[in-house]
Amino acid sequence: MSLTQRFRTSLALLTDMYQLTMAQGYWKKGMADQEAVFHLYFRKNPFKGGYTLCAGLEDAIDLLQNFGFTEEDVAYLGSLKGSQGQVLFEEGFLQHLRELQFTCDVEAIPEGTAVFPNEPLLRIKGPILQCQLLETPLLTILNFQTLVATKAARVVDAAQGDTVIEFGMRRAQGPDGAISAARAAFIGGVKATSNMLAGKLFAIPVKGTHAHSWVMSFERESEAFSAYGDVFPHDSVFLVDTYNTLEGVKKAIAVASKMRAQGGELRGIRLDSGDLAYLSIEARKLLDAAGFEKVAILGSNDLDEHLIQSLKQQGAKIDTWGIGTKLVTAYDQPALGGVYKLAALKKDDQDWEYKLKLSEQLVKISTPGILQVRRFYRNNSPIGDMIFSEPQQVQAPATMVHPNDPTQRKTFQDDCTFEDLLVPVFQKGKLTYTSPSLLEIQERAARQVALLHETYRRFLNPHIYKVGLEAQLHEKKMALIVKFREEGASHKD
Repeated sequence: MSLTQRFRTSLALLTDMYQLTMAQGYWKKGMADQEAVFHLYFRKNPFKGGYTLCAGLEDAIDLLQNFGFTEEDVAYLGSLKGSQGQVLFEEGFLQHLRELQFTCDVEAIPEGTAVFPNEPLLRIKGPILQCQLLETPLLTILNFQTLVATKAARVVDAAQGDTVIEFGMRRAQGPDGAISAARAAFIGGVKATSNMLAGKLFAIPVKGTHAHSWVMSFERESEAFSAYGDVFPHDSVFLVDTYNTLEGVKKAIAVASKMRAQGGELRGIRLDSGDLAYLSIEARKLLDAAGFEKVAILGSNDLDEHLIQSLKQQGAKIDTWGIGTKLVTAYDQPALGGVYKLAALKKDDQDWEYKLKLSEQLVKISTPGILQVRRFYRNNSPIGDMIFSEPQQVQAPATMVHPNDPTQRKTFQDDCTFEDLLVPVFQKGKLTYTSPSLLEIQERAARQVALLHETYRRFLNPHIYKVGLEAQLHEKKMALIVKFREEGASHKD
């Protein structure tokens, strides 16, 4: 299948094989319609940071709205063979997939919200077969976009109000990686992208200069600048480091003077190599001395939040930052590590039965229940997030317990305000949520990050935001851990 056809197909098979083998198991054992609750969450903030910015919900909604197996999907599944040459998926199960309609309830934290480890970004409740099939696609959508949005927010924070542009398409993890990264980076606060398709799809402003090949295609550097200025007399940014950066700046100034005499105006110069602090300082002197105080200096060259912060501290005179590889690939942490865990099961009209996954590591033990996240505020500043199970009523004063250290507790008095972060998205498979525009999501993200105390936003050893389990939920979790460990030991014997 060609590249242009690849993403016009049904996305029902955008999943791992074991999701379908389990689905057939649920169907075969009469469990397909058993009610279940799953949560999608992550265990550690990325980039050794103090917060995470969630993203990807709109794409997840689109996936769920259009979820269903086509005849082509079913035919492919029917063609698969087991290890003994037998048909892998039974015809009855395939017919079940043909008739399958999405009927789950979904609650999710809105895009652009600051979130923290162990908090469910999404909760899905419905027939276990459906919930299981959706694990992989939901993770691949939310994990990646959340990761890139967080990276972008950190870069924008480091830029301290300067313009940040996403330049990473050529280094992205394939076409879909480039598109998704551009969207997520915009949520994180970048002002524009060089990715034209992302600009078209998401109405993101597009920006770009020219490459070294443009300069190299002319006999002289000044000729290249003149030619580009002729084509774009009001929108030219000259890449000045093809041969000698400061000499390139001088030639750019000479051409800019001619452009000005003809009614044009140079917009900026771009530095893409060398000592960006020194070169930008010297370039600024040259530009200002020649009367081009408003010509911007754009810096690129494998930048990230740490390099930007360092360049700022060195007094670099860069107005705009072009961020590529290290943003769109989340270079220093290429995966968020989000997980999707079963938390409750219900048989017929019986009460919910809470479930958890055990581990030798306490941090990897999942939390049972039908979870919600309550964020508490004092003087409009967030002071802690409590994870609780919705069947349990939470009243002030409310105490939460650290999920990995029961000796650490925090109580919220009735003078605190709060909001519950998970909001309804689907009810019985019907969409009830109106997605905000991408610009509105970006604005929300900026407000959310601004609300966080600077100690949570620093890059080195950030302060740890307080997240815990509501006290009764913590007790329930501990009791289940003891119960399941005892049952496991007895089964082992």
